[in-house]
Amino acid sequence: MSELRNSEGWGRMASTSSTDVAVTTTSASRSGYIDLLRAAAIARVVVYHTVGWAWLTVAFPAMGLMFALGGSLMAASLDRYGRTAVVRRVRRILPPVWLIGAAALAAMTARGGFGVSWRWVLWLVPVDDPPVSEWAAPALGILWYVRSYLWFVLLSPLLLPLFRRRPTASVLVPFGVLVGLATLGQDTGGVVRDFFLYLPMWLIGFAHHDRLLERIPARLLWPVVAVLGAVGLTLLYRAPGPRGYDLNDAPVADVPWSVAVLLVLLALVPRLRRPRRRGEPFWPVVPLRVARGRHPTRQRLSGRLGAALRAVNHRALTIYLWHQAAIWLVATAVEPWLPGGTPARLGAVLVILATAVATFGWVEDVAAGRRPAILPDRWHGEPSRAAA
Repeated sequence: MSELRNSEGWGRMASTSSTDVAVTTTSASRSGYIDLLRAAAIARVVVYHTVGWAWLTVAFPAMGLMFALGGSLMAASLDRYGRTAVVRRVRRILPPVWLIGAAALAAMTARGGFGVSWRWVLWLVPVDDPPVSEWAAPALGILWYVRSYLWFVLLSPLLLPLFRRRPTASVLVPFGVLVGLATLGQDTGGVVRDFFLYLPMWLIGFAHHDRLLERIPARLLWPVVAVLGAVGLTLLYRAPGPRGYDLNDAPVADVPWSVAVLLVLLALVPRLRRPRRRGEPFWPVVPLRVARGRHPTRQRLSGRLGAALRAVNHRALTIYLWHQAAIWLVATAVEPWLPGGTPARLGAVLVILATAVATFGWVEDVAAGRRPAILPDRWHGEPSRAAA
């Protein structure tokens, strides 16, 4: 760790002004690559919750990536707007939560057996898990993410300067607390556990925004990735959980493995991409012969893919909040009538989820100050500025 701390970037953190950081990274943090990563993470979450394949959590630790991207965007907002960035972010998060909360409270109350409680206020500001009935719990289990995300947003004005003074220690301390809680067998509940589990990923997002990951020498980065990955997989396979080798059941293994994957996605992969010309849309995959020069096919593929990614990012929170309700509806009311197995179930979930996004997604437009629309984006424009 001493080499990491003293390497270019990490060692010069304290001397890097926030103004310089903001100027040099705003474009990068809003790139099409970030849109691609967030869309892929959302897709993985939906597929995993639909089919339940434990290996997906290892192949692509999406939750760690989502928190890292959120941290990167939050750091950019703080550098640009100061502490008012917290209000801006909270304002974008809460309206979609209020909508699903109103629907959930109405449904749970109408079904009966769900009394009024002071904890209903947590549906307005979910700093803890809002109350849900046993009947509706399978459709609302995803609210922990909003709760954790909200805490990170609220604390980021304190976390960012602390990280910039002691970057390595800031990442290691929460992981150490998590290990300590697991070693002592403390049942702290989801709020504390999730905070220390995902705080290192949020801070890796700070490092991404400040371009520290780019400054870590490759001769150091590859061994760090290998060691972290080996530690994470060893911890996971030594003590599988009730669902097998599922990272969701192994928080201590989750951190090193997720950080290793984050370093690959946010530090190593960008080094393999050629510099993008100004105004040129991001394109991740095209045939090599099309990739060379200003080929019309490349431009069409790039434009359509970029628009699709922006559309998903403009509806990311709606997709996340409603996807488990779509899965629950399929499992309880639709699946007995489906002709096939997993593909049919996944298809039904996507149809219902698309309907929910078309019906409720405009709330994200209102929260972000955009004109409300059923279709979130046109087939043109700049990379998305959607909240993570």
